[in-house]
Amino acid sequence: MVTFWTIALIVLSISFIVFVIFFGRLPALRNTPIGLLHRLITSSLPSLFQVLDSHLFSGRLIPRISRSLNHIAYGRHPTILIFFLLLLIVGQALFLPSAWPSLSSFHKLFGVIAILLPYLFIYLSAYTSPGLITAENLPYHLYLYPYDFTLFHPGQFCKTCRIPKPARSKHCSVCGFCVSKMDHHCVFINACVGRENQHYFLLLLLSTAALTAYGACLGISILGARSMDKFPTWSRLKPSGMSWESWFSGWGYAVHTSVGLGSVTMLTALTSPMVWSLFFYQVYLIYVGTTTNESMKWSDWKVEMDDDCAFIRPLSPATRQKDRRFESLDGRWPLEPVQIMVRTDDGTMPAPNSGIPGNGDWRRVKRLADVENLYDLGFWDNLCDVFLPGFEFGGEGGDDGWEDDDVEVGNGNRPAKPVMPSIPATRRRRRNKRRKSGAGRRRD
Repeated sequence: MVTFWTIALIVLSISFIVFVIFFGRLPALRNTPIGLLHRLITSSLPSLFQVLDSHLFSGRLIPRISRSLNHIAYGRHPTILIFFLLLLIVGQALFLPSAWPSLSSFHKLFGVIAILLPYLFIYLSAYTSPGLITAENLPYHLYLYPYDFTLFHPGQFCKTCRIPKPARSKHCSVCGFCVSKMDHHCVFINACVGRENQHYFLLLLLSTAALTAYGACLGISILGARSMDKFPTWSRLKPSGMSWESWFSGWGYAVHTSVGLGSVTMLTALTSPMVWSLFFYQVYLIYVGTTTNESMKWSDWKVEMDDDCAFIRPLSPATRQKDRRFESLDGRWPLEPVQIMVRTDDGTMPAPNSGIPGNGDWRRVKRLADVENLYDLGFWDNLCDVFLPGFEFGGEGGDDGWEDDDVEVGNGNRPAKPVMPSIPATRRRRRNKRRKSGAGRRRD
């Protein structure tokens, strides 16, 4: 029993800590106990250690440890990718020798497919370009998505890449490039998740979640059969007349007969919900027409709305003159922005003739539901945008709808340096307060 409970405790602790560290920062979990634990682990405890370090080691130890951990977690190297692969390989090496003789022909065939698919999608996710933006392909990326004048405004300039920032793009400090439709930088694949590899990343999550769930079910079935062979009155579900101690003893006996199989079964059973949660979160983001990066921006806007600092007014697509340095005259996206949202530092409503684009009077906005999400076309079209990156929503199909002269970016292939618009919403305030979650949806 010591081995059973020790393994269970270790696996459960590691799984829970990994879940809190990697997913506690998500907007959906920010105001939950998971988010509180994430802030405790990543902020409060490091602050306490810094105080101790300043008294015991004159402040020299923590910076060195911090640099090492940051390099391991966020540096451009395959350490965590290799760890992920080793976790799969070692787990399968421990699981298969004991489980394989007990499997039917169907489960052997299905198991081989389930084992191989995550490796395939790891390779495709890691080695497919996420959609790197350069001066040469900038006009095409400006053509892909219109600026919504809420999260993204024309005229923004990447100081590192020295090019205008297309709508939905973000510069990755780890990879050193601007990425089209940036979702996040994933340490498990040592690459960014962007427009051109998001579908492979989604399939990686699905195949990994299916593998862990399938492995857990197989392991529980095999271990349960061994216990029932030893104890005829025992069953996988606790019998009504059996004590909890006797029931757990049956599981402990099965784990003792094959520690490798039992350990991997517990690991997959505990980690599978975590992987499924991440997969369904990505599906939810597709459903609402946003990305992880954009959900953070929507969270920032929720803070502005709570502080009465967010204002909105109509933007007429028929009368607005597009700036051809940053905007395509005839893009692939079927919608055009119909509003502009800005913020003011003191909550004062902007003047109607302030020089900011838009028509009519400003009004204070209090709810994200009142804001148009330009990038939400409905779940089916959102899926097409993810799984068919060259899909033309106008009905042409492929990339043939793009023309080189849709956008003017200066002489030759070098983009003209933009004149930055004086729009307060282009800067996010850094606040020492928790940001509330939320995402804008397109009004039907």
